[in-house]
Amino acid sequence: MKNNKNSLAIFEGQKVRRLWDEKEEKWYFSVVDVVQVLTGQDNYQTARKYWNKLKERLNKEGNESVTNCHRLKFMANDGKYYETDATDVETLLRLIQSVPSPKAEPIKLWLAKVGYERMQEIADPEKALNRSREYWQKHGRSEKWIQQRMMGQEIRNKLTDYWKNNEVKEQDEFAILTNIIHEEWSDLSIKDHKNLKGLKTQNLRDHMSDAELVFTALAELSTRQIAETMQTKVA
Repeated sequence: MKNNKNSLAIFEGQKVRRLWDEKEEKWYFSVVDVVQVLTGQDNYQTARKYWNKLKERLNKEGNESVTNCHRLKFMANDGKYYETDATDVETLLRLIQSVPSPKAEPIKLWLAKVGYERMQEIADPEKALNRSREYWQKHGRSEKWIQQRMMGQEIRNKLTDYWKNNEVKEQDEFAILTNIIHEEWSDLSIKDHKNLKGLKTQNLRDHMSDAELVFTALAELSTRQIAETMQTKVA
């Protein structure tokens, strides 16, 4: 991993070490630190031994979460850096489900709630739209901004649908194409734009101004219309 940034997160009033990966744009957390908080261990070495035992059990069960852990260097209390297991939020949430601890129970309940809500949204997509609207309202967004955000998302969806129908590989090429479009109207890459706003894992569009949302939507709408026109002429 390159360009890591050391940081501390506060979990249950205790510090958890984490590293920011600029390339992947995600946080990696020290697994032992989280286990120490959940199990209420005062001693770090005891928590490390607990995690090693848990790893053995998970491996025997065929759980693949352990394979998603990376050995990264974190600063210890003595000021030196030592390798320890670290993982991203998705894998960490899965590991927490395997820790028998009262402190882990609220997280397990939350995961169950989120999973149930996701199932509801699959059955009735309108629920997802309503939850998004509620989320933006809680963050103080005006109705005008919310309308622009939702309109922009609809335009975005039509563009990505067009790409999919024309054999654009989502994982490999969507991000590249989106970045090119973004730079055309803003003179900034998406990464630089997020840095300018002090964002990391947050969705850039959720932190855009009214004008930025409009420019983004116009750029993506124009991109699709031009592509469709060119395809028609070629055909």
